[in-house]
Amino acid sequence: MASKRNQDESSNANTKKKHKRSEERAQLSSVVDDEQVKKRVKEAWSRKSSCILGDLELDSQPFPHCVIKNFLGSEAFVENLQRELLGLNFHEKSNDLYKFKQSDDLKTRTEPHIAGLRTALFGPFRSWLGEVLGVELEPTVDISCAKYEYTDVLLCHDDELEGRRVAFILYLVPQWQSSDGGNLDLFTTDDHFQPQTIVKSIVPSWNTLALFEVSPVSFHQVSEVLSQDRCRLSLSGWFHGASLERPPRHLELPVLRSPHLPRDETLLLEWINPLYLDVSYQEQIQQEFEDSSEIQLKDFLREDRFREVDEALRLSHIQWTRRGPPNKRCYEAASLDALPHCVSSCLELLRSEAFFLLLSNFTGLRLHFLCPADDDDDDDDDDEDEEEEKKEEKDDDEEDAGDGEATGSATEAQSTDKELSSPLCCGELRRWSHGSYTLLHDAEAARAEFALDLLLPFGCADWQSEFGGFTCYVANEEDEELLTMSPEDNSLALVYRDKETLKFVKHVNHRSLSCRYFHDFSFVYFE
Repeated sequence: MASKRNQDESSNANTKKKHKRSEERAQLSSVVDDEQVKKRVKEAWSRKSSCILGDLELDSQPFPHCVIKNFLGSEAFVENLQRELLGLNFHEKSNDLYKFKQSDDLKTRTEPHIAGLRTALFGPFRSWLGEVLGVELEPTVDISCAKYEYTDVLLCHDDELEGRRVAFILYLVPQWQSSDGGNLDLFTTDDHFQPQTIVKSIVPSWNTLALFEVSPVSFHQVSEVLSQDRCRLSLSGWFHGASLERPPRHLELPVLRSPHLPRDETLLLEWINPLYLDVSYQEQIQQEFEDSSEIQLKDFLREDRFREVDEALRLSHIQWTRRGPPNKRCYEAASLDALPHCVSSCLELLRSEAFFLLLSNFTGLRLHFLCPADDDDDDDDDDEDEEEEKKEEKDDDEEDAGDGEATGSATEAQSTDKELSSPLCCGELRRWSHGSYTLLHDAEAARAEFALDLLLPFGCADWQSEFGGFTCYVANEEDEELLTMSPEDNSLALVYRDKETLKFVKHVNHRSLSCRYFHDFSFVYFE
């Protein structure tokens, strides 16, 4: 028995040795081991100042961040680490904020160099970083690998999530230039802690670590990768600890809504394809819309009118203003003060009373007082019963007249006719080009309501879906797309959304340069 027990113990020891040998030790940069460097970095970070100490550079603008070149001491280790990472399975990730390929979480991977790096990062380096910042960082492991290829991007965001204290990125890229894209762009912020402009771009480089403290002002992005033959490979994650205090989030003023303009049906005759003014065809459209809550009406405007507006949008000197902030949107909106006459008239059409009524006929929504309410048919069926009930209530009130005026007032309120709704709209003329997008955000989710969206595009005859610029509808707090509307010349898109449905316009990428840009009228109508 003793002999067998000794053999088992020997076998277990060998197994442990083999397991131990399976993890390659990651040697960190000498600047991490230098006590004087650590002391000076700690002082600079606390004072929010900058310093350069060999391969380590600390900069306080636009927010404190640090870059360490030659982060891993062994070139052979870095090359083997890259090889192991490229052998992983990657999953396509795409939503309003980003498009790239990502590995599974690496906290349990057993590849020798991946495991060795993980141990070094969340062991010795975590301790070093905690001392530099003067905070206690938790041993939580949060790390994954990302591949950014041509047109991949991660748009403006601040990384804030409960427990995230420091973000890091380790670059494992080939020789890289700023013109290849994929840079880590850092934004300034305004007095409301909203991002403004990019003031620094960190170009990825081999075996370089970038890190920054996650805060209300740590807005950054990965610019679109423009290289068509190289991959931007990186490891990224967060060190966890107590989150920094956040001020109340800034709330934008809601967009002003307006009632319809008093314009009659002659405007429709001038602008709209006669097919859509046929009452029987409007009934077919309404039936289809009620079945799916969306529809696209092709060749919506009269051909001559569409061409006139399209040409004016391309050739006229319209004043365009960039709309932001970049953590919510980035596109150009037209100033409405000095538009070409035909463009201004098209806007007038979309705001006219006659068009409100036409939309009511298309959708069945109560966007005009002539449109019957949903419950009108039921009310008609129950008219006699309601009249009888009102008569009985009146008799009861007369009998109880001595009870005072309060009873009479309540009865009078109940018998008043339902007030007519006051439909409203808001809208703008937009221009979409390379780099344009809109993002989902908390304030939009909080203000979500029932509404009818309208899009009328111009100048997108050669536009391809791979360029981006399409409108996606998603369920709140979910990435799954419910509906995608691609821009199509002279095709009126109508979508009815509820309080749980949000929308965004996908980032317009580098492929779109062959077509330059397109325009659209974007309106929202409220019952």
